[in-house]
Amino acid sequence: MHKLKLSRKFKIAAINLVLFTLTFSLIIIPITIAKQPEPTNTQTTITQATPEQLQATAEHLFKAGRLTDAVTTLQQVIQIYKQSGNTLGQAAAQINLSLALEQLGSWKQASVAINTSLNLLGWDNANNTLKANNPELELLKVLAPTLDILTGQQLRQGQSDAANETAKHAQIYWRQLGDNTAVLRSRINQAQALRVSGFNRRAENILESVFQELQNQPDSFIKVGALRSLGNVQQQLGELDKSQKSLQHSLEIAQRLQLSEEISLTELSLGNTARLIGNINNAVTHYQNAAKTAPNPLLKVQAQINQLNLLVNNQRITEARTLIPVIQSQLPNLPANQASIYARINFASTIMKIADKKDTASILAVGVQQASSINDPRALSYALGTLAEVYEQNQQWQEALNLNKQAWSKSQDINAPDIAYRWEWQLGRIFKEQNNITEAIKAYDASIETLSNFRTDLAGVNREIQFNFRDSVEPIYRQSVELLLQEKGQSKPDLDKVRKRMEALQLAELDNYFREACLNNQFVALDKVVDNKNPDTAILYPIILDNQLGVILKLPGQSSLIHKASAISSKEVEQVIAQMRDNIVEPDEIQKFQAASKQLYKWLIKPIEAEINNSKNKIKTLVFIPDGSLRNIPMAALYDEISKKYLVQKYAIAISPGLQLFTPKPLARQKLNALAGGLSQPPKPFKSLPYVGEELKSIQKAGVTTVTLYNDKFKSKILEQTINAQPFRVVHLATHGKFSSKASETFILASDKRIYVAELNELLKSRERSRTEPIELLVLSACETAAGDKRAALGLAGIALRAGARSTLASLWQIGDESTERFINQFYHHLTKGKSTAEALQLAQLNLLESDKFNRPLSWAPYVLIGNWL
Repeated sequence: MHKLKLSRKFKIAAINLVLFTLTFSLIIIPITIAKQPEPTNTQTTITQATPEQLQATAEHLFKAGRLTDAVTTLQQVIQIYKQSGNTLGQAAAQINLSLALEQLGSWKQASVAINTSLNLLGWDNANNTLKANNPELELLKVLAPTLDILTGQQLRQGQSDAANETAKHAQIYWRQLGDNTAVLRSRINQAQALRVSGFNRRAENILESVFQELQNQPDSFIKVGALRSLGNVQQQLGELDKSQKSLQHSLEIAQRLQLSEEISLTELSLGNTARLIGNINNAVTHYQNAAKTAPNPLLKVQAQINQLNLLVNNQRITEARTLIPVIQSQLPNLPANQASIYARINFASTIMKIADKKDTASILAVGVQQASSINDPRALSYALGTLAEVYEQNQQWQEALNLNKQAWSKSQDINAPDIAYRWEWQLGRIFKEQNNITEAIKAYDASIETLSNFRTDLAGVNREIQFNFRDSVEPIYRQSVELLLQEKGQSKPDLDKVRKRMEALQLAELDNYFREACLNNQFVALDKVVDNKNPDTAILYPIILDNQLGVILKLPGQSSLIHKASAISSKEVEQVIAQMRDNIVEPDEIQKFQAASKQLYKWLIKPIEAEINNSKNKIKTLVFIPDGSLRNIPMAALYDEISKKYLVQKYAIAISPGLQLFTPKPLARQKLNALAGGLSQPPKPFKSLPYVGEELKSIQKAGVTTVTLYNDKFKSKILEQTINAQPFRVVHLATHGKFSSKASETFILASDKRIYVAELNELLKSRERSRTEPIELLVLSACETAAGDKRAALGLAGIALRAGARSTLASLWQIGDESTERFINQFYHHLTKGKSTAEALQLAQLNLLESDKFNRPLSWAPYVLIGNWL
């Protein structure tokens, strides 16, 4: 192994660095210096620069990426205006100072600067109003763009609700100024805020409205940007065909106007959409076009790095190696500014595993030098952090440790938790390699603590970062658990800490899934539910690690937890899970299915079976908190080859997303009422569901008062109106749906359109405004998990969570025959007779299992209960 030798005195920081592809969108608030008002009573001399001259200097420094010098110059401008009593001049300069500080990563100082500007302008932050009743137009000319810039900063800091309100106020003042173009720009800002909040459909509606206003106007820069922003929102909604159409329209206008930069940016967005569609060759073409039309070397290199990343991720290594020297040869021509430093780091991060480490280190070394020369602490951190990773991969532990120490210190200096957690993780990895388990655990603990402290900002933080959850967050939790379970000392491993760590991982997964912190309801610890009110229930927590499959068992009334593990690789576990999931839906593959099911029973249930059987209270219900792809299989179908019984023949079974339960209480079975919607004749290309009509009737036959929306009546708007009209305890939807690991591909089907998970949330949020009681049970009886998607059940958990329902009953695959009608009738029959939700599910499944016609797992096993089982 070749040792890397580079000059040092470095300091660090990082996250998976910018993949310009997935984070590129319409820059609604351009990072440019705001226009200064004309000076009043400013005295100048030959030897002293005027504020206008200093302002021009600051703008030049800003655009050149010399941000620290720009800050110093703007501070001089502020002092001059302050001495002359020019309040508007101070306010405008403070806005520009805020922009420069934000680019430096000094978020708190940037916030102070923009708040100072607003105070100077007479803005009441507490009430979001202007103190002056009849403000002069000159003041509004500064206030309106200030609010635009504040909107952008709030968005970049994850404060989407505040950004939405700020954008509304900006629109008011732009209208007073008669600037319709600026009004439209602020509406685009508002759409961006709604998108980040998860209100993608509202965002789409605003952008479509903006485009309608622009449609009959001449081609313009803002029309190009509005269409590109619309295309990007449609991309997030999973409406990829619409996205492609909007982006293509944006591109055509940009080409007519010969706006080279806009052409390049829109080609990038088209590449993103093609990438999501799965058309890799088309995506490569768009990235190549983006590079060809880029008006400056930096944008060209950024586009080529996007292309390189795509090639590497799709294992097209030969093509990637051809592109590497093309990019590398252009790096010396880039200006020494923040964007080019990030480009270097992105390039190095992409090629780290396939290129010579000396070359990678040299590229990063230049980035370190440039970041240091322009005094950009955030860029310096990224460059140094990635360089530390090169040393780590080369097993030069001391060099990596030295860089890591400096890196973490730098992240603390600029109060950047989004960077700090990476270095704490890196430190833990290095200690682990040195077999210093105690210090490794401390470092991992610190990293996870940092992550948890800023989880509400996880989705919105730092647009210069590609936040890759699978690479950048999940491994921290799993590696930490491995360390905790192998910890040696006087006592056994802290199993409660292990459980909570895995729960934190699942919570982080859902946050990442929705791109926002998503658990804000009142929750009760599962242990308390079991210990206090449900002594016949046990909790099982399977954990998949690299070299073992473990189970933690919580028995009622016992404070100590039980841990058992099987020495088996995660790869083999995944193979058996896939075998069970693939074959359970194949009527002729029952033997292959049972072989996998038996194996999983041996790994998950057999090691703790004696403890369950010997519990002080007879256990009737098992609550699983499954890990990873275990969510994709029905635990009810695990098969015991000794007793020749499926697990459901022994226990009622439920799934919980974590160690906490949303306000658990038994379903109110008296006067049970339901909103039942369904499609037997869905629009093409979906197949008909001929038994849906009978299924909906069977709910009424079971004694449930029902309002039914069937076929043409099952429209999204009617669903929203009906669900708000009455306090339904149950919402039952018998329609096509898909659960996917991507929120943009998770939906249920109404007769007029797909209702995506984000829109379902919006629909149900409107219910929360008019109804205080939650939906107690959401039933999705004809849905399925995405084929080949190991994390598809994350979409099911997402829908369950977004619905705000105490319980969700859903199918993991679609059956489409009369067994569903029979199952549903039995389920509601037992519910109305006083059985718990888990017992009603168990009895309905047993009714099918014990029949001659529907005894195969294909028919009875797909149904899973998530959440409250009482």
